[in-house]
Amino acid sequence: MSDKIKIGISIGDVNGIGLEVIIKTLMDNRIMEYCTPIVYGHTKVASFHRKALGIDDFSFNVINNAREANDKCPNMINCWEEDVKIELGMTTEIGGKYAFISLEKAVDDLLAGNIDALVTAPINKHNIQNENFQFVGHTEYIQAKTNSADSLMFLISEDIRVGIVTGHIPVKEVPKKVSKEKILSKLAIMNDSLKKDFWIQKPKIAVLGLNPHAGDNGLIGKEELETIIPAIEEANAQGIFAFGPYSADGFFASNTYCQFDAVLAMYHDQGLIPFKQMAFHNGVNFTAGLPVVRTSPDHGTGYDIAGKNLASESSFREALFTAINIVERRRESAELVSNPLKISKHSKDRD
Repeated sequence: MSDKIKIGISIGDVNGIGLEVIIKTLMDNRIMEYCTPIVYGHTKVASFHRKALGIDDFSFNVINNAREANDKCPNMINCWEEDVKIELGMTTEIGGKYAFISLEKAVDDLLAGNIDALVTAPINKHNIQNENFQFVGHTEYIQAKTNSADSLMFLISEDIRVGIVTGHIPVKEVPKKVSKEKILSKLAIMNDSLKKDFWIQKPKIAVLGLNPHAGDNGLIGKEELETIIPAIEEANAQGIFAFGPYSADGFFASNTYCQFDAVLAMYHDQGLIPFKQMAFHNGVNFTAGLPVVRTSPDHGTGYDIAGKNLASESSFREALFTAINIVERRRESAELVSNPLKISKHSKDRD
């Protein structure tokens, strides 16, 4: 049996660009040198997308379960039997139904250890809702499935890493959700992930303020003085190298982020707008703080370009390789614990 890393892939909304970026990524046979891809969907749906894209020289190896995967080619598990009506670019109940079936079966295999990591193609957060999925996104669903107390939406690229304290919630609710305890929890997850998943021995983390100009010493808001600064001070007392709070506009405009290994933003758009501006085509969404590895491309369903052969696979490819790298680092960390004298191939990154 091959010990090559098995990467599970959920297909997302069948009416979006998920299968397009999956197929385009897996068409490069060099991918199989690094992992064994296992897609959770159906070959008929994949064939529909392949034909819509005008791609003739690609196919999946059909398997019944992850143990049967061929490590020399892309694999697909047929997760349903019935025909699926595909309406490219449309938001439909069917699109959400089969996105969930794909995700559920992939997560079940992830939790069972049948695959080593999961890369999720984009879902529509509205049409996927059902009695078993009442979450605002992948992150919250997988956190619940793993019974994890907390997790961190961690956006990463070659140049910048950004995590957020509050996720997919209305802006008016953000101040109520930004607490000292929550900031500390996110900082602890980020710090641990930077060490374990990215092999940064002494990570430096920048913390953004909530208000304009980081509150301007209380003139524009008290959250920095009453909540964020005490959280940073407590984090430092716990051995986490956290700094701030910084005013978000000047922090990114002056390239101050380059001095840090990661940035903790207070709310979704505060962190994701600058991140996507800098890394939209190669950014990756990584769910840190879980016992399993899950990544996704940093884009949505792309209904407006679905089936038009316009979607770039760059972010999905980066998500795939990020998952591979994190699995490798976690494996090697475990080996180093059991054998402290082992010389790590990542040693050069640990300074």
